[in-house]
Amino acid sequence: MSDTRRRVKVYTLNEDRQWDDRGTGHVSSTFVERLKGISLLVRAESDGSLLLESKISPNTAYQKQQDTLIVWSEAENYDLALSFQEKAGCDEIWEKICQVQGKDPALEITQDPIDESEEERLEELPETSHLVELPHCELSRLEEMADLVTSVLSSPIRREKLALALMSEGYIKKLLGLFQVCEDLDNREGLHHLYEIVRGVLFLNKAALFEVMFSDDCIMDVVGCLEYDPALVQPKRHREFLTKTAKFKEVIPITDSELRQKIHQTYRVQYIQDIILPTPSVFEENFLSTLTSFIFFNKVEIVSMLQEDEKFLTEVFAQLTDEATEASKRRELVNFFKEFCAFSQTLQPQNRDAFFKTLANLGILPALEIVMGMDDLQVRAAATDIFSYLVEFSPSMVREFVMQEPQQTDDDVLLINVVIKQMICDSDPELGGAVQLMGLLRTLIDPENMLAPINKTEKTEFLSFFYKYCMHVLTAPLLANTAHDKDSKDLLESPVKINPVCPDNFQTAQLLALILELLTFCVEHHTYHIKTYIMNKDLLRRVLLLMNSKHTFLALCALRFMRRIIGLKDEYYNRYIIKGNLFEPVINALLDNGTRYNLLNSAVIELFEFIKVEDVKSLIAHIVDNFYKALESIEYVQTFKGLKGRYEQEKDRQSQRLNRYRRDARSMDEDEEMWFNDDDEDDEEGESVEKNRTEDDFSDSYGKYMEAKKGAANGSNGANSNGKAAAVPPAPPAATPSVNTAASSAKTTALPATPLGKTGLVGLVDYPDDEDEDEEDEEEEQSPRKRPRLGS
Repeated sequence: MSDTRRRVKVYTLNEDRQWDDRGTGHVSSTFVERLKGISLLVRAESDGSLLLESKISPNTAYQKQQDTLIVWSEAENYDLALSFQEKAGCDEIWEKICQVQGKDPALEITQDPIDESEEERLEELPETSHLVELPHCELSRLEEMADLVTSVLSSPIRREKLALALMSEGYIKKLLGLFQVCEDLDNREGLHHLYEIVRGVLFLNKAALFEVMFSDDCIMDVVGCLEYDPALVQPKRHREFLTKTAKFKEVIPITDSELRQKIHQTYRVQYIQDIILPTPSVFEENFLSTLTSFIFFNKVEIVSMLQEDEKFLTEVFAQLTDEATEASKRRELVNFFKEFCAFSQTLQPQNRDAFFKTLANLGILPALEIVMGMDDLQVRAAATDIFSYLVEFSPSMVREFVMQEPQQTDDDVLLINVVIKQMICDSDPELGGAVQLMGLLRTLIDPENMLAPINKTEKTEFLSFFYKYCMHVLTAPLLANTAHDKDSKDLLESPVKINPVCPDNFQTAQLLALILELLTFCVEHHTYHIKTYIMNKDLLRRVLLLMNSKHTFLALCALRFMRRIIGLKDEYYNRYIIKGNLFEPVINALLDNGTRYNLLNSAVIELFEFIKVEDVKSLIAHIVDNFYKALESIEYVQTFKGLKGRYEQEKDRQSQRLNRYRRDARSMDEDEEMWFNDDDEDDEEGESVEKNRTEDDFSDSYGKYMEAKKGAANGSNGANSNGKAAAVPPAPPAATPSVNTAASSAKTTALPATPLGKTGLVGLVDYPDDEDEDEEDEEEEQSPRKRPRLGS
């Protein structure tokens, strides 16, 4: 029992004035030698680690709020709070704090906080100013009370004193009694004073006062006082809205009266903060921080109480997915879950994690799959909001669920396909729901949030699943609106400009733009899967048909898709673009745009500028060979001339390389010819003298020659300083007819030595009359196959 009574949550107030949950544990008060005093210790219930160690200082102001909260400040801008599970535990610790400080436990605050500036001012004030004397609660003294409340707001010390006076004398309930009298008498002046008083009391920012003002007995009278703003000619009718217009709907009866009261209170206090009270000025922004905390802790308590009631949530899910449930009832159930999830956003990460895991275990995703496929627009919209909370919380949890589905269901009812169909079938002219759903899909297919070390294969498995089961559903509208593919090729080649695609409906164009945005994201982040899909479906050709749309934003989306593909500088994509002649629709769009200086013009030129700057050679050659005549008249930018210049530079470089290979080959042939010519001359001069030289002498000499040739080819005697072939042995002194035959054979079959430092292939035989054929071959290699010009 003591464990439950002392069970607490530790909160700290962050820089944004929001409470951060530091953990759950059990609190005790004990003497700590190191701190030399009685201290509050909170040990975590999970591992026994120390969550809080705080000495109870005699000068620290502790506040008790809502019977289960103790709040205090330990240092400047460092506020702490203990939220108790049971009131009894809070009372025990509060008594211990009051005992250490020598205070009465009946008080809600142990100290009057005094800052340094206030201490200086107090010295200058007369002794009587330390006390706030409240005027008697009478109609005639309402103006005096309103002046008093307004005057103390600028002084923290006087605010504290006034708050203590109002609490100790039960003054609030007396003031609200006067409100009923003034309203019965239609005393507008008194009602205007009461408005100033109640508004000022709220700005005192005291939780103990809020407990009284927001109780069931008083809250509607507080709202009534705030209706009579002196600045308004006629009072607002807030009470009428809260009691008649706003209806509390119990989708499943709530048996816990405390929970029901807490829900009512939270709704009304939120209404006061958001609707009734004016937006605080810069100087008043901290006046209502306690009111924000009051609402925050109420919401935390509501979510916790509902989450712990598994019977209640199980019944809600059962009715939500039951086919027999009436449409109106189902709408209320979905709206309840939507609000439930919205409340959960106030929870800290650990608690929110437990909350969504509870929903997942109860079957929230299968339920959403059913509900999102229904015809009721309100139900679908609320279900989409719930789905967005789940995706934002844990994309991996949603991905894990959808990957298990193909084993159990058809493709048509997969959760992601249901989401895609909702996006495609959005009836909103502005496609507000489709934009939201597209963002959720983008989150689910984003590899950046698939990098959790728990499941390293998640990225590969999910993307394979998505492209197998879902991508065809996503691209269906795009392919349907570009279905005249074969006809469109003929139309594009014709001189008359005809739009083969007609997504002229603005809503359809918007939808296609959303799909293209998602596909562009895929190109950037899914290298392998999207590449395979684009090639198999010839998707880029279909997308570029949208360049003919009358909606410029859609044409720009199509162009952006191509720009992302080219930006990858992937030769696989480049060959696909060249083979399909896919620059033609882009250049047609540029030429049709004429001299108009607009976004389309700039985007197309930027595409070609990128190709030029990055020197994408294959694309440059394709563009210049096929489209330069149509583009050379565009001179207001140097992009196309620059492309031509790049093309010419590359062409010259290739030509020089080929010429160098030919020159090296021919120089070797000339050296070889020269040696054989010398050989013939020597044969003629020495024929009579060396007639009796034996055949063995020739064989020895010829062997030396062949060894020299072989060494030159292997680089042993590769080249002299001028890059010429190495010297060969002298010719044999005599030659016989058989020698001439051998020399002739050597001339025909020997491979000329390749000089060091040179590359390239050289023909085995180089006939003088082959020069023309070589030149023709060279010309064919340098000039890619010509395509019809745009104007042809």
